[in-house]
Amino acid sequence: MEKLKKLAKNSDKNVVALFGIAVVIVIVMTSLSGDFLSSSNINSMAFQFPEFGIMSFGMMLCMIVGGIDLSLVGTANLTGIAASMVMVSMKGNPAGIIIGVILSLALGAICGLFNGYLIGQMKIPAMLVTLCGGQLYTGLAMVITKGPAITGLPESFQIIGNGTLAGVLPYSLVIFIVVAVAVNFVLKRTVFGKQLCFMGSNETASEYTGINNLRVTLMTYMTSGILAAVSGIIVISHYGSAKSDYGTSYTLLALLIVVFGGTDPAGGKGKVTGVALAVIILQLISSAFNILRIDSFMKNVVWGLLLIIVMVAKSILQEHPIKIRRNA
Repeated sequence: MEKLKKLAKNSDKNVVALFGIAVVIVIVMTSLSGDFLSSSNINSMAFQFPEFGIMSFGMMLCMIVGGIDLSLVGTANLTGIAASMVMVSMKGNPAGIIIGVILSLALGAICGLFNGYLIGQMKIPAMLVTLCGGQLYTGLAMVITKGPAITGLPESFQIIGNGTLAGVLPYSLVIFIVVAVAVNFVLKRTVFGKQLCFMGSNETASEYTGINNLRVTLMTYMTSGILAAVSGIIVISHYGSAKSDYGTSYTLLALLIVVFGGTDPAGGKGKVTGVALAVIILQLISSAFNILRIDSFMKNVVWGLLLIIVMVAKSILQEHPIKIRRNA
């Protein structure tokens, strides 16, 4: 019980720190450019981050259970292509949109279950399974499309990625909020959420307490696959087309967001609020890059450096917590 209270306290501190970082970025960028808080820039950011933000929640769940999901982008593109083919073949019929979306979500679940089975039943390391799975799904997407993008998606479907609710909130942002609330509810209020966290803390102890570790693993990766499919739907709706190489940098970005948001890479701990704030911070930094006209290719360098710095800092804090407090 004492350990749980300590984890909760540290998690709250992390959320406060992330909020402070976001405020500092906004203050600094506002002083450098008056365009940073302009309605057009805020609107642009609100349309952009749900795409990789929803993927990040899938990554978070897998990391909490003690694994990882490097197949998110491949799953998103494959499911998006499947949905697009149905919509185009049915010539924009509303029924075609519904069938395409359902097919996308079902395919995402299948990809996740495939990953989960290899990890949970075959005991293959999650990093290897999802890395190879990502290549498999991307390869299938390339075979299906032969390279070029699938275009001609219905305009009514493109509203999901480009339209707004009541002329204010982007539909993609609404979906992001709904997903965040749902994931938070699952982690805090359901038996599965408790089992997921406990298994991530100690897989052996979890098994001895009667928890079906295979079932938890399957459900976790299935959920991650579905969230990847949701992200894929938003992406193809936003671009009005589907392709096998959309969002190639989103895997690194999702990984950075989850670790930066306070999720323990070793498993057992993660908070939706922290991940959501990390998503916003990374979007603020990305927008700052655009406004300051910094080479976009530098983003991946910065993301990689940030990930290393955050992981090193977490390692130092966990290894020498008392010493650091005394020096503070």
